[in-house]
Amino acid sequence: MATNFPADMAPVIGCNRCAVDLPFTFTFAFQPIVNVATRSIFGYEALVRGTDGSSAWSILSQVNDDNRYMFDQACRVTAIKLAAKLNLQSVLSINFLPNAVYEPAHCIRSTLAAARDANFPIEQLMFEITESEQVHDAKHLTKIFKSYAEQGFITAIDDFGAGHAGLNLLASFQPRVMKIDMELIRDIEKIPVKQVIVDALITMCMRLGVTPLAEGIETLEELKYFKSRGVELMQGYFFARPGFENLPDVDFSSF
Repeated sequence: MATNFPADMAPVIGCNRCAVDLPFTFTFAFQPIVNVATRSIFGYEALVRGTDGSSAWSILSQVNDDNRYMFDQACRVTAIKLAAKLNLQSVLSINFLPNAVYEPAHCIRSTLAAARDANFPIEQLMFEITESEQVHDAKHLTKIFKSYAEQGFITAIDDFGAGHAGLNLLASFQPRVMKIDMELIRDIEKIPVKQVIVDALITMCMRLGVTPLAEGIETLEELKYFKSRGVELMQGYFFARPGFENLPDVDFSSF
């Protein structure tokens, strides 16, 4: 399911910022998020891809100030429609561009409409903001998160420990999920400094009522380390690579 400008979006959004057509098409791959405690799939993250299977960068490099809002809106609608078509029964995680959201209540209309039309429960939608993206207005980002939480969406910070928002964001808003950046995770069982940092992050999450998620798990040793620290949600190549327009299975017998 590729998209560039869904014909049914303009009347739903009702915004003059939607007048720009996208000069490219895209679709999604899906990667499972696993609960290692219950040995079940918590959900799938939608990862943008070219319609020919090309990388996320091949698409994101074409996003600019003129089409950022339209791209953000089209991503949400397309991910929901494709997930519904694939009969996704768990959480659908969608990355969003905070600098594209000018007014949360207004900009979420197309998302709500797409979920309603696809009969996809809004409480199964998780919106991630990557911490590595420069946020121009931290107060505005907090407003977005609070608005999304009030709508019933799951909120998440992606790549925590890699970028701009960090502890300042947590001081003003606590998301439901914090995805610990994969650079902190890689070979953690061998690197004491990483262990100290990550253990502190996990403790902080627990005290704030935030669910930690270890992303980028590639080895059984990494999985065992985080499981021993009480982390239940994990994601990475160890479980499955992203599936192009499909929902990959997970071999739970491997751990």
